[in-house]
Amino acid sequence: MMIRLLQMVRGSRFARDRRGVSAVEFALLSPVMIGLYLGCNEVSQAINIDRKVTLTAGTTANLAAQVSSITSTDMTNIMNASQAILAPYSTSPLKITLSCLSIDANKKVTVKWSQAQNATPRAVGSSVTIPGGLLVASTQLLYSEVSYTYTPTIGYVITGPLNLSDTMFMSPRISAPSYPDSTHPCS
Repeated sequence: MMIRLLQMVRGSRFARDRRGVSAVEFALLSPVMIGLYLGCNEVSQAINIDRKVTLTAGTTANLAAQVSSITSTDMTNIMNASQAILAPYSTSPLKITLSCLSIDANKKVTVKWSQAQNATPRAVGSSVTIPGGLLVASTQLLYSEVSYTYTPTIGYVITGPLNLSDTMFMSPRISAPSYPDSTHPCS
């Protein structure tokens, strides 16, 4: 009986009909194509935010390096301007820390002042390790640390949160900025 059924299907008009081939191909390939699209979208958003994190670290240090004294209002403006770089992405997972580092004659690096937004500032007087090429005795550096926890919208390719971070060291252009609200201004 099975052989007879197969012979009927092979010889029938149904077996010769090719009109549904495109629909079957679409049904087989559409999940793969949709997955590729979603995966590329997630990865490109993560790369874009990572670039913005790097730009934010540089901007924070650069804005502070251009002045000789920073008030609380100036610091708020620097942090807000740095946050604006992340548009159109959410700034709630963004953490910014800006510190003034002092390098003494023995090349010991300590924090003179530190301010942060959505993060904990570094402790005044704490020791910091910096790259050897930046260790110049009796100088100061501005140290910007930025981190962002990227959580993909769909989570198809990137599953779970991805921590993106960057740091930037910058020499003061005029003189090391003092922060009047700090008990140890950088001078």
